Amino acid sequence: MFLDRLDRLRAAGAGRVPMREIFALTKELDLPPAEIEFLLEQPEHDARVGAVAVMDWQARRRGTSTDRRRELYELYLRRHDRIDDWDLVDRAAPHVVGGYLADLPRDPLFLLARSHHWWERRTAIVATWFFIRRGELDHTFALAEILVDGPVELVQEAVGGWVHEASKRDLPRLQAFLDRHAATMPRTTLRYAVEHLDAEEKRRYMGMRKASPAG
Repeated sequence: MFLDRLDRLRAAGAGRVPMREIFALTKELDLPPAEIEFLLEQPEHDARVGAVAVMDWQARRRGTSTDRRRELYELYLRRHDRIDDWDLVDRAAPHVVGGYLADLPRDPLFLLARSHHWWERRTAIVATWFFIRRGELDHTFALAEILVDGPVELVQEAVGGWVHEASKRDLPRLQAFLDRHAATMPRTTLRYAVEHLDAEEKRRYMGMRKASPAG
């Protein structure tokens, strides 16, 4: 049983279990949604990491049925109260949420982007990683427009990081986004968005932020 094996890892490591060991432990687990939900309900963070890792591995497998993908997606959204930290979101949202919605309407992401809970807003943008990998950037930038001025740093990091990731496919689109928002967006968002621009361009956009009243 996963929890027993997790306990043995904790004992061997004096309580701390590296994430890579949890990921390795869960890679071949074919737990049904009810057992995954049981893990999500555990108080230990490591158990919830295991739950989202199981979801992620299943969502990635080519042989996973459409019904199971739907069940994983619905479980993720229904128990988002237990997927409430950045590492949990980042592990599962791209394939469990983004992968499921890849060929479906993306409206649920816009509902999440307007949630009162920051972890749901982070899911909205992080899930678009799956679309970016397919060269589809529209929803990343549309959601970034909604989230760009948000107050929570863990969402700011994701917005900046994901528009930057999208810029690897379309740099002018990032530049247009920054031209609109660099002067007023949170500094964290801007820092992540310009991270790999050339030095001159980075200085220009960071200078827009400093020169604005918001800066």
